[in-house]
Amino acid sequence: MDDVTQQTEQTSATGRRGRGEGGAAGRRASRTGGGAGPSLPYITRRIGVYEVLDEEGLQLIERNADTILEEIGIEFREDPEALALWKNAGADVRGERVHFPKGLCRELLKTAPKEFTWHARNPERSVRIGGNATVFAPVYGPPFVRDLDGNRRYATIEDFRNFVKLAYMAPSMHSSGGTVCEPVDVPVNKRHLDMVYSHIKYSDKPFMGSVTAPERAEDTVAMAKIVFGDEFVENNCVTLNLINANSPMVFDGTMLGALKVYARHNQASVVSPFILSGAMSPVTVAGTLTQILAEVLAGASLTQLIRKGSPVLFGTFAASISMQSGAPTFGTPEPSLVSYGAAQLARRLGLPFRTGGSLCASKVPDAQAAHESANTLNMTLLAGTNFVLHAAGWLEGGLVSSYEKFMIDQDQLGMMQKMAEGIDLTEEGQALSAIREVGPGSHYLGCAHTQAHFQSAFYRSALADNNSFEQWEIEGQKRVEERANALCRSWLDSYEAPPLDAAIDEALLAYIKDRKDSAPDAFT
Repeated sequence: MDDVTQQTEQTSATGRRGRGEGGAAGRRASRTGGGAGPSLPYITRRIGVYEVLDEEGLQLIERNADTILEEIGIEFREDPEALALWKNAGADVRGERVHFPKGLCRELLKTAPKEFTWHARNPERSVRIGGNATVFAPVYGPPFVRDLDGNRRYATIEDFRNFVKLAYMAPSMHSSGGTVCEPVDVPVNKRHLDMVYSHIKYSDKPFMGSVTAPERAEDTVAMAKIVFGDEFVENNCVTLNLINANSPMVFDGTMLGALKVYARHNQASVVSPFILSGAMSPVTVAGTLTQILAEVLAGASLTQLIRKGSPVLFGTFAASISMQSGAPTFGTPEPSLVSYGAAQLARRLGLPFRTGGSLCASKVPDAQAAHESANTLNMTLLAGTNFVLHAAGWLEGGLVSSYEKFMIDQDQLGMMQKMAEGIDLTEEGQALSAIREVGPGSHYLGCAHTQAHFQSAFYRSALADNNSFEQWEIEGQKRVEERANALCRSWLDSYEAPPLDAAIDEALLAYIKDRKDSAPDAFT
């Protein structure tokens, strides 16, 4: 067991508070998604992965991706430096379009790490990316929120802080994420400073950086160095960063600029084609997989031209569209097949994999939201995903961060954690002593084995109502959204910030003030 695994399996400061305030509450939180109790370590999967492609199918997709790279090419727009790097590496550069000799990208990616540690400012929260590890992070990017009063409105920096706090408090959430919502009440050119600071101040879990401009990526690195130290950041990963391909087959100057900053500083890039099949890729699963692989190969291998050994993930975000309206759809079979196949291709490349989450198109956290999210989340775990963005809070096709949906989703993440443990085949797991004690025709409720394990035997949801109809009626006939609303309010009311060194906090605030004072506000 490595040092990070040992550290993350220890009880966190949050967990110590949970036990101190009440042993029963702390124990309940440790086996449910129901409270800010002991934080669960990142998942080490003990179940197999589900694969949809055989060797022949995988080779076919890989050959077709090589054809795209060599014959059609990938455009790298508004970035002469990237074009020069490709030309020096032996690619055929024609204007902004790059054609890649067969095998070039795969050869470059041999220097990318198969696994790495994503460090948190609290070492107990550091996580492993790659291998059989799975890390959950919350929703990313919505400009709107659905708040606890039922309003759909533009997000604010206060909403942003709240979602960071909730991610910190959720036992089954391993990262506080990145742009958990877009705080539109802060100028565009300055909000990234408040966002990164919020991740550092209100959580001690690993966080993601800004990618909306190269200078904002530089600010992220600079703030990380205040927290971790210059040398540590240059030699260790302390932030993951989402680099989307502008599918089909384009990387734009904004994404390339951020990728170059993070790769130079040895920070991880999640190179993710953003695919709505039928609009940004072919309507077929095989065609979409082919394009995804080509785009990832081109974008991910660029990181190694910038700095050999810098961490990079094979990412994909795949959804289909309604062929009637053009709107994105979620929880459908085809994107699941794409993600399963992409996971296999990532493992063959030796890169950690990102996909999935709790995705839905529903406007409120209703049955549609639940079905679509469950379909996506189960696939995410079974595919063997290493990094899961949008694991909680996603609503309305990614336009909305929902407080209630966040609480419902994080409860489901606890179930995924339990599922990933697999089947216990130890002597206690075999339970022969219980079977002998009970014998034919009796029951197991009072036997010694049940009494010893009843607290941890089954996952117990803090939100699902399993009582009788009469009890549910007496307690107000509350729907799951109402229970989630009450639990969310309770968490936010009881939130306590993790300790942050006063000198580090002061230095961060001074850096932010200096950067904000150096430019006028811009809201576009």
